[in-house]
Amino acid sequence: MKLEAWMFGACTIFLVLVTPTYWLVTSGSDNGGDWTGTSALAMCTLLTGMVTAYLGFHAKRMDPRPEDRKDAEIADGAGELGFFPPYSWWPLWCALTLALITFALAMTAWWLAIIGGLVGALALSGWIFEYYRGEHAH
Repeated sequence: MKLEAWMFGACTIFLVLVTPTYWLVTSGSDNGGDWTGTSALAMCTLLTGMVTAYLGFHAKRMDPRPEDRKDAEIADGAGELGFFPPYSWWPLWCALTLALITFALAMTAWWLAIIGGLVGALALSGWIFEYYRGEHAH
């Protein structure tokens, strides 16, 4: 985790330098600078700073992973890595209902947005409970 903290720290330092530079470069216009781009860069700076702080905080408090140690062997990383779900059709249905709701709101067809919300709730509950029934039940 220390490596990841250093990587995000480098990104934070880069954005701290780029954000005021961007403001100064764009301030040559009559408006006094680009507020949108400067705000976006400032938010990115804060976001990467937050991730850097989080990773640095946890890197000090956890045991080093095998990939963080210089004396680690390949066998140290062996074992179960976690649960990786098999194929699933539910994310497709959730994405399609979200697209339907977005389309309905863009066309101001509230009745279609309500139908999309109901179908989306069904698709989301199917995605949440897919490991409780059927072929991949636990």
